[in-house]
Parts: sequence; structure tokens; C-alpha cells
Amino acid sequence: MKELAPTGKLRVALVFAPSMSAFFVVKENDKPRGVTADLAAALGRKFNLAVEPVLFPNSGQATDALEAGNVDVAFMPVDEERKKRIAFGPNYVLGESTYMVTAALPAKTVEEVDRAGVRVIGIANTTTIRAATRTLKNTTIAPVTSVGEAVGMLRDGKADAFALSRDSLPTYVKQVPGSRMVDGAFQQIGIAIAVGKGKPAALAAVAAFMDEAKQDGTVRKALDAAGYELPVAPLTQ
Repeated sequence: MKELAPTGKLRVALVFAPSMSAFFVVKENDKPRGVTADLAAALGRKFNLAVEPVLFPNSGQATDALEAGNVDVAFMPVDEERKKRIAFGPNYVLGESTYMVTAALPAKTVEEVDRAGVRVIGIANTTTIRAATRTLKNTTIAPVTSVGEAVGMLRDGKADAFALSRDSLPTYVKQVPGSRMVDGAFQQIGIAIAVGKGKPAALAAVAAFMDEAKQDGTVRKALDAAGYELPVAPLTQ
């Protein structure tokens, strides 16, 4: 499959964070572990290709690399901005984005975060920060480069709220005393497999793989191994 892996290896973009989620991997001895790492390995087995994980601290950088042809495949939250730059296959899971807030902020809901003077942060150049920017009317959101930086700012009192996927946040709430997740969500989103634009054969191949992986239990097994009870996304119609 020359179009899918032009170098002979399957270069897969994976996004890492201090703790795992349905999207983020963690690094153990510089090797990725998590849902998308398991899916990447299954994709390599499907096409008998050696997998070369390429790790990024945020999905914006992974998008840039996929668009530039520096990687072959990625797993990525879907939004309209990214659709202009890369080609998406099927979702493997569905999730939502919300806010983690510090003890100093009395907000209990997404709507209560949107108040003048509230210092909101999100990961730069991501679906989540773009969605928060669209929905916040009374305050603004400032970009940070990584989850680790965001948690540090919350802990040090330099930010009041952090926008991220709900399944990712529980670990970080434990790391910031008195913090909590608010009720509600400002975005519902799919996380999908993706390739570069202009590669119809590669897109068809990864789309077929993902639907097969949802049917044969590969996605469910990857989610269960990481400890996530999120439902597998429906098959494409």
C-alpha cells in the first residue's frame, strides 16, 4: 500500500499527555501506551506494516505533520477547520468537552464559567480551544502548549478553568486540590482516524480498517484496556 505508507513504514501521529485518555497516550520509556497506540498497532498488523509512532504534545502539531506528509496516519478529534486540511475516516469513539475549574472559581456549570474576568485556558490549535472560543461570550480563552502546562497554571493560580475532553479530566482534577469538573458540555465530538488530503486509496483503506475494528471488538478491547467505558462509535452508513 504505497499511498498509505510511502516510506515502507506506517508513521502514525500520536498525541501524548501526562495521563491517558481515549485520545491521549502516555509515554513509558519513550514508547506510547494507550487506546490510539493499540489502534495503530492493529492497523500495522492489518496491512503487514511496521509501525513508527511519532509523538506530539498536542493535536494541532499532529495535524500540521499529517498535512505536510511527515506522518501517514493520525487519530484526531474532528472539526470543520481540520476537515479543510486533512481527510477523516470513521470515528472510533464519541466524547464531549467541558471545563475543569479551580476551588477559587464557584462555577458549577459550563455557562457559569463564561463570565467576565474568568481566566480560561485550552490547548493551542485544537478542536477544543476552537469550540470554546466560539461559545465563550463574556470572557476569552488563552492557548497553552500542553496538558502539563495547563495543570501547572491551574495549580499555581495562574488560570481558573481548563477546557478539555471530559474523559481526560478526572486524572487532572486529582492533581489540583479543590478542583472539579463542571456540569454540561460546550462540545460533542467524534475522534476519528485520518490521513492526508488527496490520498483516496489510503483513506479507503483506513476507513475499512476502522469499521472492521469496531465490528470485531478491536476498539472495544483498546478502550477497556485503558479503563474507559465510553461507547464505541456507530459504524459509518
